[in-house]
Amino acid sequence: MVGASPAPDPADTEPTTPETALPPVYARVLAFLAILLGGACGGFIGYAFASLGGFSDLAIGLITLVVGLGFAGGVAVIAVLTLRALGEWETIREQGPAAITAARAARAGRAKS
Repeated sequence: MVGASPAPDPADTEPTTPETALPPVYARVLAFLAILLGGACGGFIGYAFASLGGFSDLAIGLITLVVGLGFAGGVAVIAVLTLRALGEWETIREQGPAAITAARAARAGRAKS
């Protein structure tokens, strides 16, 4: 065939793994446990305030549930932001010093604009 390029030699190419920004499994497990702990602490605090307020049993249960879910949601937001930052940090660290220099140059260029 005219103009056809030869097929690449499999020995010349490195096996590629898909790029992922997922943080390590241990970080995800710790984030999940932190969310559970935050929800439990929020539930205890909600229960304490509701029982001190002299509410009925149903109201105490609802307040405990709402405050616990609120605390868990807040911890979840922080956990997601932390996991995203960890994933980006791991990616940059794997790419080496050239990527760090390029990222700093790009950031400096945006700051001047």
